[in-house]
Amino acid sequence: MEKEERFRQAEFAAVVGIIGNIALAVVKGIVGVVGHSKALLADAVHSASDVAGSLAVWIGLRAAKRPPDEDHPYGHGKAESIAAIIVAVFLLVVGVEIGRSSVQSFFQPLQPPEMITVYVVIASIVIKEAMFRYKYRLGKKLNSDAIIVNAYEHRSDVFSSIAALIGIAASMIGSALDIKWLVYADPIAGLFVSLLVVKMASMLGKESIHTTLDHVLHEEDTTYLREAVLQFPEVKQIHELHAREHGHYVIVDLKIAVDPLLTVEEGHRIGKKVKEKLLALPNVENVMVHINPHYPKKTE
Repeated sequence: MEKEERFRQAEFAAVVGIIGNIALAVVKGIVGVVGHSKALLADAVHSASDVAGSLAVWIGLRAAKRPPDEDHPYGHGKAESIAAIIVAVFLLVVGVEIGRSSVQSFFQPLQPPEMITVYVVIASIVIKEAMFRYKYRLGKKLNSDAIIVNAYEHRSDVFSSIAALIGIAASMIGSALDIKWLVYADPIAGLFVSLLVVKMASMLGKESIHTTLDHVLHEEDTTYLREAVLQFPEVKQIHELHAREHGHYVIVDLKIAVDPLLTVEEGHRIGKKVKEKLLALPNVENVMVHINPHYPKKTE
């Protein structure tokens, strides 16, 4: 896939997320207030945090799109991973805030939620699950950490909406059957939502930080790179191959061994062919090739 097409699809997904989350946050917030549901209000805050997350993804994608320059010779691909970390931090802060608000509700008089809150939560579950599936598939297709993290934001919103639905339903049943303690199922659901959000934020933040700290692909993940290099008979051996993740693409550091009797020009020509071969692969952005002389081990 061409880079322009990749960014076009990624940016479209980010815009869809921004618009969808704004709409859901506004609707859930209004209905949460009108329908007297702490769980739905917590869910609205969660959706609002997704707006910030989608904006961070969009900004990261715009930065990653910029070509290499003098200060960033390897490109700006890590902007996506940094955006993913920002999203994870937003999730963590919002999760803590939801939990705090829900705990405070235990010490306040509560009204049971209205039926309209049930309809809104069910609609939210359907919409957010569809957004998760769309973005997760796109993130895998484009090899984008930021889009995958943003997809899991939508999935965490699905879980939070399910928890809110259970809490709202239990609270309404408690009111109908005059079981007063069941009214507090609504804020309990809000507290449960906060724990889900904090757990999701920790998991996604850890993965994004791991990628940002110059993580190299494991040997089993570089098999296709090694096979491409060894297609050239002039390459006698691969001394070293490191593929560093740089956002959605990788940068390859390679040391190959060639016949020591070759001229410098011949060795350079082999290195150039190897580099061009690797750059033709879909996710390779830059390749650095070092040529070493090949000395077979003597057998006794």
